[in-house]
Formats: sequence, structure tokens, C-alpha cells
Amino acid sequence: MFKWIKGLFKKNDFKALMAQGAVIVDVRTPEEYKGGHIKQSVNIPLSQLAEKLNKLPKNKPVITVCRSGARSGSAKNMLIAKGYAAYNGGPWNMLEKKIAS
Repeated sequence: MFKWIKGLFKKNDFKALMAQGAVIVDVRTPEEYKGGHIKQSVNIPLSQLAEKLNKLPKNKPVITVCRSGARSGSAKNMLIAKGYAAYNGGPWNMLEKKIAS
């Protein structure tokens, strides 16, 4: 059983990250992306992310999104391992609400 430590996971301030010029990467399939997405996001499916890292700036935060937050979590971990300042934005439609409000 895991012991949860209060404050272990801090909440990210996505509005502040956007103010720093963050890039939103939607890692869903192109078909999913066509069904709805954050206007300023770029679509790089998780299966293609490793080979398309050159499209992402290393000097800006990268926020990953998907449908539920699972693929974006994997993408965030991959990006961090490659030296990016990456954050899991979770479901794209929830992040859209957070940065719009």
C-alpha cells in the first residue's frame, strides 16, 4: 500500500506556463485531434513523438495532453528524459477550460 505524502504532487499553474510561451502538444491520433482540440495545440501522436522531437523547442515549457491523461503522462516522461521542461496537462478539454478561465 502506498503512503501518500501531503504536498508530494504540486498543482501546475498552466496559465503561468502559457504566459511563458508553453507549447501544447496533443499526443492523440490525427482522427481524435480532428474531433476537437485546443486551438493553439500541435498534434504529434505519441507513437511519433520520439522521431519528431526536433519540432519542439527546448527553451519553452511543453504541456502534453490527450483524451484521459495517460498518453500525455507517457509523453511528459519521455520529454523530461530528453531534457525538456514538460508537464502533463491531462485531458485536452479540461486543460482548455483551465487556460481559458
